[in-house]
Amino acid sequence: MTLYTLAFEIGTEELPAFDLHAATEKLGALMADALDAARVPHGNIEVYTTPRRLAVLASEVPDATEASVQEFRGPAAAIAFDEAGEPTQAALGFARGKGVDASALERRDEDGTEYVYAVVETPSVQVADLLPALLRGLIESISWPKAQRWGSHTEVFSRPVRWLCAMLGPVVLPVEFAGLVATNQTYGHRFLAPGPHALDSAEQLISVLRGAFVIPSEAEREQTIREQVAALEEQTGLVAELPAKTLQEVVNLCEYPTLMVGTFDELFLDVPKEITVDAMLMHQRYFPLFNADGSLTNKFLITSNGNPDCAEGIIDGNERVVAARLYDAKFFYDEDLKVPFESFVDKLDSVVFQEQLGTTRAKTERIEALVQHLATDAGLSASDAADAVRAAHLCKADLVSGAVVEFTSVQGVMGSYYAAAAGENAQVAQAIKEHYQPKFAGDAIPSTQVGQVVAMADKLDTICGLFAIGQGPTASSDPFALRRSAIGIVAMLEAGLPVSLAAAIDASLAQYAAQGLSFDAEAVRGEIIDFFVTRTKVILRDEGTTADAVDAVLSVGVVEPAVIAARTRALEAARANDAETMEDLATAFARANNLCNPDLGADFDEALLSEHEHALSSAVVEAESRVAQALTQDDYPAALTALAALRKPIDEFFENVMVMDDDPSIRDNRLRLLNRFVGVFADVADFSLLAKSSTH
Repeated sequence: MTLYTLAFEIGTEELPAFDLHAATEKLGALMADALDAARVPHGNIEVYTTPRRLAVLASEVPDATEASVQEFRGPAAAIAFDEAGEPTQAALGFARGKGVDASALERRDEDGTEYVYAVVETPSVQVADLLPALLRGLIESISWPKAQRWGSHTEVFSRPVRWLCAMLGPVVLPVEFAGLVATNQTYGHRFLAPGPHALDSAEQLISVLRGAFVIPSEAEREQTIREQVAALEEQTGLVAELPAKTLQEVVNLCEYPTLMVGTFDELFLDVPKEITVDAMLMHQRYFPLFNADGSLTNKFLITSNGNPDCAEGIIDGNERVVAARLYDAKFFYDEDLKVPFESFVDKLDSVVFQEQLGTTRAKTERIEALVQHLATDAGLSASDAADAVRAAHLCKADLVSGAVVEFTSVQGVMGSYYAAAAGENAQVAQAIKEHYQPKFAGDAIPSTQVGQVVAMADKLDTICGLFAIGQGPTASSDPFALRRSAIGIVAMLEAGLPVSLAAAIDASLAQYAAQGLSFDAEAVRGEIIDFFVTRTKVILRDEGTTADAVDAVLSVGVVEPAVIAARTRALEAARANDAETMEDLATAFARANNLCNPDLGADFDEALLSEHEHALSSAVVEAESRVAQALTQDDYPAALTALAALRKPIDEFFENVMVMDDDPSIRDNRLRLLNRFVGVFADVADFSLLAKSSTH
C-alpha cells in the first residue's frame, strides 16, 4: 500500500469575505467526515482559502482501501426462522441492515443456543475510483448564506466556479461539477501570475500557489498585513486602527496583500473624526492613522491586491476615491450644521420606528417620559435629571441628519457633535453619544448615570413595545436584537444603576397604553420579566455559575437582575469558601422543609421547648433579625453568614429531638418551630434545591 497526498481546489470568482471565513472554518471537518464515511484512511487535513479558492489537502491517503471481513451476531435461530426453515421478518430485517441476503446468514451454536450471523466482506477498492464522487459531494456539502446558479448549470455555489484541481499524488481525479472536469492545473494571482500552473503531484499545490503570488491561508495573510502595518507605523511614527471585523474582511479581499500609505486633504480633519474614520473603515476598508495622542491624521493605510510595482498609481487612485467620500462627509456635516439641531426632532415624525408602534418621534416621547421615571427612581439631582430628559429629547434627532443617513454607523456620535454645536452642555452631548451603548456583550456602558438612564429607557422601550405586539424573540429568531438590548440593560443595572427594572417595565408599558396601544398589560409584563430573568440566568451560567445556585435564588421570587446576580454570586462564594457548612445546612433545610406544616403557623410555645429546641429557637430568632437587616442593606453575604450560624443548632435539634412525638401538642409545637426555621430562608434562597443538587 502506497500513501499519497490528496489535494482538492475549488477555484471561483471572488467570494464574499465573511462567507469565505465561515466556509474556511468548516471545510476541514467536511473533508474528514467525507473520507471517514467512505472508509478512506487519512492523516492530517489542512485547509487553505483565498478570495478565489477553497483548497483542502489530506495527507497519508492510501491508493486502496483495506479489504475487511466483519461478523455480526443477529437474533436466535429460533426467532430468525419459522418451522419450515424460512427466514422470518426478524431475519430479513437483520440481513437487510447488514447488506446481505437472508440466504447468506450462518447458524452458529453458542452454549446450546443457535444464533444467526451475517458475514460482511468488504473488498479492497482503489481510492482514486472513490474520490471523484466524494469530492463532488464535498462541494455540494459547503453551505452558503446565499448561493447562485450561473450559465445553463443547475448546480449552485456562492460564486461561479471557474476551475477544479484534484489530485491523489500524481493521479488526476476527474471530479465533475457545473460543466467542469478537474485537472492538474491551478491558477495564481489574478494580475501577477494568473497561469494556468500545472502540478506534477498533489504535494506541489501550495508551493505552486506561493510561487504564483498567492498567500494561501487566512492566518498567513493576516500575519503579513500586521507585519506590514507595524513596519509602516515605525516608519511614520503613527498608530493604525485595525478593527477586528474590518481586518478579517480585508484579509479575505486579497490574495497577496501589500500595504501602502495614502493621504487626504487636511481640510477634512475639520469634520468629526468618527465620520471620517467610518468613511475609511466601513466604506473603503482603509485603516486610519492616528497620532500618539489619539488625534486623527490625514494619512491612511491601503491594502492593495495589485502589483506592488504600480504603487504610485494605486495610491493615487485610492486617494481620489477617499477624497470623493470625504467630500460627501464634509458636505453633509456642513449642511447639517446650518439648521437648528432641535428642528430634526420634528422630522422624526416621518421616520417609522415600527409599523404598529408608531414613529421615531413617538418613541422619543416615550423615552423622555421613561427617563423622567428612571431619574426619579435613581435619585438623580435636579440638574442631572434635567440633562437626562434633554438628552432623551434629542437622542434620536441625528437619525434624519444628512451625515447619519449617509453614514449610518455614526448615529448618536453625530448627535453629540450637533448638540454641542447647538449649545447643549457636555453631559447632554455625552449621553446622546453613548445612549446606544452597550451595543454587545462586553461593550462599555455609558460613562454617566445620565447616559445610563437614557440608554436604558431607549432599550427598554423597544423591548416592551415589541413584546406588547407579540414580536418578542423566539428560540431561533431575534430580528430586533432584543436579547442584546436586555444584556445591555442588565450590565448597567449590575454596574450600579440604582433603579427597579420591574417598576421601569410598568412605566414603559404605561407609556404605550397612553399612546393608544392595546395589549394585556399583566400578561406582557410577566413575559418581559421572565425574559430578563432568563437573560440573567444565561449570563450567570456563561460565567460558570452553577444552575442550582441560580434556581435557588430565583425560587424565592427575586426578579431584579442585579439582585439575582449579586445573590447568586454570593451563594456560590459561600459554597466555595465553606462547602461543608452550606451542604449540611441545605440538607437540614430540606429535612425541615419536608416535615414542616404551614397550616400550623410559626408561633410556638417556649414553655414546651426542651434544651435543644430552645437552642434552635434562640438561633432562629437571632437569624431572623440578622437576615432581615442584611437584606435591607443588600448585604447578601451577611444574610448567608447568618443562615450558616443555624447549622449547629439545627443539626443538634435533629440528633436529639423526635419531631413526631406521640403527644400532639408537643409534636405540633415542634413543627411550628420548624416552620419558623424554614421561614428564615424564605427571602434568601430555596436551600432544598441545593440539597437536591448535592445528592446527585
